[in-house]
Amino acid sequence: MTEQQVAGVYQLDNGYWGYRFVLTVNGKKKAQKRVKDELGNPYKTQKQAAKARSIALAQEQAKIQLPPQKQITRQTVAEVYQEYCEKGRSGKAYATIKKQDSLWNNHLCARFGKRYIDEITVAEIQDYLEELYYTDNRAYSYTESFLKMFYLIFGQAYSRNYIDVDSYNKLCVNKDTKIHMPKLKIDDDLDIVSFDDKEIEQLDSYFSGTNAETAYMLGKYCGLRINECYGLKWSNVDLKSGIITIDRQMQYQEGLIKLVSLKTRNAKRKIYMCSKLKDYFKKLKRQQEQDKKELALQRQQNQTFIQDLNGEMISSLELVNSLPNGKIQTVNSMKYHSRTLQGEHNISFKYHYLRHTYGTNLAALNTPEYLLCNQMGHANSNVTHKYYVAISERGVDELLKNLEKM
Repeated sequence: MTEQQVAGVYQLDNGYWGYRFVLTVNGKKKAQKRVKDELGNPYKTQKQAAKARSIALAQEQAKIQLPPQKQITRQTVAEVYQEYCEKGRSGKAYATIKKQDSLWNNHLCARFGKRYIDEITVAEIQDYLEELYYTDNRAYSYTESFLKMFYLIFGQAYSRNYIDVDSYNKLCVNKDTKIHMPKLKIDDDLDIVSFDDKEIEQLDSYFSGTNAETAYMLGKYCGLRINECYGLKWSNVDLKSGIITIDRQMQYQEGLIKLVSLKTRNAKRKIYMCSKLKDYFKKLKRQQEQDKKELALQRQQNQTFIQDLNGEMISSLELVNSLPNGKIQTVNSMKYHSRTLQGEHNISFKYHYLRHTYGTNLAALNTPEYLLCNQMGHANSNVTHKYYVAISERGVDELLKNLEKM
């Protein structure tokens, strides 16, 4: 038995469905014909096509009732991005600007640069993101940076009246249609990576007495990001109150080492030191005072002058992570240790994993989420929440204890 025919809806040779309609606007006929939805998916049933036609027809009829809209100025994607660079990203962090330009120059410009911004569809962006992730095997987080770039570019275009409100809503606002990340691969792991007690024992032993011990202690007991760690100044360590103030980070900019602003407002924070870390820093401070006397000439010769947050030049001797002989340590100082730990101890070590370990341990110890969010310097509490749902050795131990009480 064939389905009852619906006006404006027809079946394709491949079994899928499509719709069409014609409206008269200001004496001119305007036709619309579709065989796929906004995401590029075919209409599998007559009912789907009929519903889509009804919605599309209602939207077009509603537009007729609206007052005349300001005419859209057509711009290419390249022109929109260039305008954003000139007028839309003042105040952005140096690293953010470099990353955006890298994505644009190395990928997006060739693919989309010459296209008009108002002709880009959700479907083709989804295809591009899936190509990056599934075909080119780009990392999930790297692919996500492209999604953010598209949101940025379309937001710029909408603010300058280069795309209409309906197009912008389809691309960036409406939950059912907006561009989004591809489904996560089964074998992709975005879980929090933390070290178990046995690995921490090995790391404690490895880093003890090395030039990287201070950085290790700051990662283990404060959960600092590596740039925050190596940008820490002695003036920001208050041993009396047991508080470390994080208000700047170390970065390479145009080949120079600089102390610069933190990426987000929430990253600026006061971190409370445990007794083990306070004792370590007191000992380190005493050792530094001794080095000042015994290695004065070496320190004076080896010191490096770097630009501080306020633009002034300061000595590397003001940094917590400087060697006894005055030589500076930088964010690259951990690379040797990562290779050694992997090759000689079979430990996959990234400095950021110390931050993960710090967060999961405090979460497993039932630290209130708002406090952990503050100590980690997260701008979004959803990021902090991941530490509470991460599976860690300490968390499993607590689970087993609770199960025994049942």
